Amino acid sequence: MKKDLHPKYNNLKVTCSCGNTFVTGSTLQQEVLNVELCSKCHPFYTGEQKIVDTDNVVKKFEERAQKTAKMSFRSKREKMAERKAKKTGPKASSSTLTLKDMLANANISK
Repeated sequence: MKKDLHPKYNNLKVTCSCGNTFVTGSTLQQEVLNVELCSKCHPFYTGEQKIVDTDNVVKKFEERAQKTAKMSFRSKREKMAERKAKKTGPKASSSTLTLKDMLANANISK
């Protein structure tokens, strides 16, 4: 059998953010490992909802939700009524301008 083929197996002390600690075996070269969740505080085992938000994802989502709640949204029925009113309403007569008037308004220099 070849020498130094397998990694060295060490005892590893795992410390959770809830304060729970336990010892396990591992091939990591560290002696202590810090974790955020363990079987004592994981929602699957405890039945409680706990949000672990390391990148502020939840906070950002809540800020976006508050921002959109402040915005006024129109229903589809209101939008369709506005479009129908535009179509049936008085048309702006842009055809009364001549090409000469349009060029004068554009201030084109020769």
